Formats: sequence, structure tokens, C-alpha cells
Amino acid sequence: MAKLTKKQKEAHGKIDKNKLYSVEEASALVKEITNTKFDSSIELAVRLGVDPRKANQMVRGVVTLPHGTGKDVKVLALVTPDKEAEAKEAGADFVGLDEYLEKIKGGWTDVDVIITMPSVMGKLGPLGRVLGPRGLMPNPKTGTVTMDVVKAVTEVKAGKIDFKVDKTGIVHAAIGKVSFSADKIADNANELLETLMKLKPTAAKGIYVKTIYMSSTMSPSVALDPKVV
Repeated sequence: MAKLTKKQKEAHGKIDKNKLYSVEEASALVKEITNTKFDSSIELAVRLGVDPRKANQMVRGVVTLPHGTGKDVKVLALVTPDKEAEAKEAGADFVGLDEYLEKIKGGWTDVDVIITMPSVMGKLGPLGRVLGPRGLMPNPKTGTVTMDVVKAVTEVKAGKIDFKVDKTGIVHAAIGKVSFSADKIADNANELLETLMKLKPTAAKGIYVKTIYMSSTMSPSVALDPKVV
């Protein structure tokens, strides 16, 4: 096991391993124990009492974080010519159709979110092998396949994220940056947790939220009290 640096030891020393923190306490503590020279992302990892292998226990959704993610999200709008101007106006970084489909076929995926229209989805089907593993395939459930391109682009730019439980039953989601105030981190965390509670599958039995951990890119994780949600 790699030895901890002096700063890492200090960070670990500030965490009470026997305590479950409130969202507000954890938000302040993660800021305090992060010593990176760059603006680290802050993430929540929520272990749910569901079996993701069963369709009726899959947890997937979208949430608009009140203070955004702090990340400049690069958006590609794959739209027909009549929608190009409004997509650009809404703030999409890349706008077009056939030329970008060709680029993606060649392996280009330098974007964070792809938004498209129902009429274009047929053209994206063959690109599933490229887009699927990267989590870039548009999906009506997450609002990235829509006729209201302006709304979709605006929401993504403002801090809308989509999430889903992984095969181990954990939802991972970035909820901000270390440069955010503790209050803003807590607001974003609470918004995600409240959304997860609303998405509880009726087929899920027993304890729904088992554990919650908050951490930054290179900090130790802080355990939150699952009863806070």
C-alpha cells in the first residue's frame, strides 16, 4: 500500500471515522481537507438497496443542480438545418449533423453531452458502439432527445446532469467544485439526494439509501448519515 503524504495524513486525521456527518458538515469538511492546486470536483457516491439487474429496480434520472456543476459542459447539438440557429443561440458548442456524424464515426467524442431530435435518432443508431460506452448516446428519458432543443441546451449548460445506478448499486455524481462555498455544495448535494428519494422503485425492499460518501478528486471520503434523506 502506498504511503500517505504529510498532507494526506493531515486530511485523514480531520475525519472522525466513527461519525456520520450531516450534508452541511461534510460539505465544509471536504473543502477543508482538499489541498490540490487545481479546482477539484466534488462527488457523491450513494449506495442504494436495489438490484440494478432487474428492470423494475433500475434507478436513473436527471437533476438540475441549483448552483451548477462548476464545469464548462461541452454540448453537441445534432439537429436539422432549421434548428441550427436556435441551438447556437442557446449556447451549444458544436452544431450540425452529417459532418459531426462522420467525425464521430472516425472516433471523435470531444463533448460532454449530445442533444438531438427524434427525427435524427435513426442516424445515431449505428454509432452506438462509439457513443454508448462513453455515456454519450442521447436518451428521451434524460431530455437529450427532444424537439425543444433550446430548453435542452440551456438546462445542460445551467447544471442539469443525468445519473444512473451502476451494476454494484451505486450512483456516482459530480455535484460541484471545491471552489464553491460549503452552502452551495450542500444545496447541490441535497437536490441530488431528494431526487434519488423520489425515484425509489416500488420493487425495492428494505433500506433504500444504505451509505452516502462525499469526496473531492483527491481527498479521503467523508461518510454521511443516510438518515439525512
